[in-house]
Amino acid sequence: MRKLSKGALGMEVDYAMLIKLYGAPSDQPDARYSPASCIGTRTGILRGNPGRNHISTSYIERQNLNLRAGVRRFTRFTNAFSKKFENHCHMVAIYHAYHNFCRVHQTLRVTPSMEAGVADHVWTVADLVSLLELKSAA
Repeated sequence: MRKLSKGALGMEVDYAMLIKLYGAPSDQPDARYSPASCIGTRTGILRGNPGRNHISTSYIERQNLNLRAGVRRFTRFTNAFSKKFENHCHMVAIYHAYHNFCRVHQTLRVTPSMEAGVADHVWTVADLVSLLELKSAA
């Protein structure tokens, strides 16, 4: 396995950032108590060579929505909270493992791990639990 030289994913990753600029629109000066609207965007390429037309916040906003809907710990006024931060981190890891390896996505018709070529079949929850058993046996 190759050692990564910079950051968690190394230099082989295309990475860009889109920043939304918020402010009061110039045509409504009296909208003091209204929420700010997006008046523009700024993009920047931080690493690699990503396509400028693919720089978007849509994917991460959808991922955040799925996480909030799938894990009630991220919503307000719930009794499904973690008293320990470590337990919260474990729950997020379990959710992402299930989401990427066990859940067949409607648009992909396979799991994200299969689409990425990381897995060759849809995992069951028993497959995930067996990973825990392997780790505790080691």
